[in-house]
Amino acid sequence: MKMKRVAAALLALAMTGAMLVGCSNGETEKKESGKKEDAKSEKLVVYGIYKAGDQTWFIDEGKAAQKAVEDAGGEFIYVDAKMNPEEYLKAIDNAIANNASGIVTCIPDQTMSQAAVSKCEEAGIPVVAADDALQDEAGKKLVPWVGINAYKIGEANGEWLANYTKENKLTEDPEVGMLLMTMDTVSSCVPRAEGEFDKFTELVPEFDQAKIFKADYDGTTDKGNTAAAAVITAHPEIKKWIVTGANEEGCIGAVRALESAGLDKDACVVGLGAYMAKDEWNNKGADGTCMKASAYFSAESVGAGSVEVLLDLIEGKEVEMETAVDAVVVTPENYKEEMGSYAE
Repeated sequence: MKMKRVAAALLALAMTGAMLVGCSNGETEKKESGKKEDAKSEKLVVYGIYKAGDQTWFIDEGKAAQKAVEDAGGEFIYVDAKMNPEEYLKAIDNAIANNASGIVTCIPDQTMSQAAVSKCEEAGIPVVAADDALQDEAGKKLVPWVGINAYKIGEANGEWLANYTKENKLTEDPEVGMLLMTMDTVSSCVPRAEGEFDKFTELVPEFDQAKIFKADYDGTTDKGNTAAAAVITAHPEIKKWIVTGANEEGCIGAVRALESAGLDKDACVVGLGAYMAKDEWNNKGADGTCMKASAYFSAESVGAGSVEVLLDLIEGKEVEMETAVDAVVVTPENYKEEMGSYAE
């Protein structure tokens, strides 16, 4: 009897052990399977939040960013902040609420930079600034930035205008004036105008600097037109204007202002971006517009580049705080060759 009881106890222990092993293996397999399923369900979702999403530059930049995200197997959500700070912060909140993997963004008001960055940091969402930096009051970048090599691009425009002025014997013409379209509240735009001014005055030191005027605007064509028209009207002694500026919209605004004043035939405008200059040349031809040249830099390079930096951040890699894109000045003679499909 005693032997039978011992055998029964041993058999019960063996069965219990087998059951425990079976349960343990099952739970482990279930957990491992769950982890795999969770990993599979983690989808790459990138928000592109742009200050003026209806402008050609940001549309092209967004397309390039979308392609880069989709090539990486993710989803890209394009948001137009409409130059509205409230809309912008709402878009940031929506990206956070929808568990975005990361954000690439151009902010409409750089004084809001810390607020936007703090929201994303609290949510653990990496951010890359495109075009306009997210920066503190001292101008220090708070997150990685991808944009154009602003000062050098400004210098390229200044050099082209200087050569044009000398070739056309306008240097000491009393009827000639220079107009710089500026955006002094946007950090990425200030060095563009500085480069234009510095290089032009360096190469044409005899040009009377009292005839170099500035018109500040907000980056839109309408405000550029209004600002340029005010300067043109205030200086009727200037009959021949040479113009360049902080972005393509402002320069096109100046073109329209010169046309309205009947001064476009003797004017020369050099844009910055070429995405609107090419429309002038495609629609009007070289002689039908006073937009004579424009510094071309690729929206594709900035859009795709910002995503490349963001993907590295998402993967925990160290990245450069600044990535700059250079430009080439295009004219009606070479823009199709230099711009490729972007000239269409």
